[in-house]
Amino acid sequence: MHVTLVQVHVKQEHIADFIAACRANHHASVREPGNLRFDILQDDTHPSRFVLYEAYRTAADAAAHKNTAHYLRWRELVAPWMTEDRLGMRYTGLFPEAL
Repeated sequence: MHVTLVQVHVKQEHIADFIAACRANHHASVREPGNLRFDILQDDTHPSRFVLYEAYRTAADAAAHKNTAHYLRWRELVAPWMTEDRLGMRYTGLFPEAL
């Protein structure tokens, strides 16, 4: 299982916009072949900080996500709302075991 945790810090005035854009990206991403999870998390203490938890069955599935129309649209839309570049950290998911 290929997991990416993406940390995003959003400008205060764009929190609602960011959540709406992530909702649309989430709904399309969970329908991608090989997608196992696509969670959007908001920090309870700092509401302008988010983590996107993306889990795909294979590296190829994860790479294909980066070429989808919904991801490219999301990336372009949210970029000016961020206070800094997003940070993606890649992991190998051990448990639960991917089917």
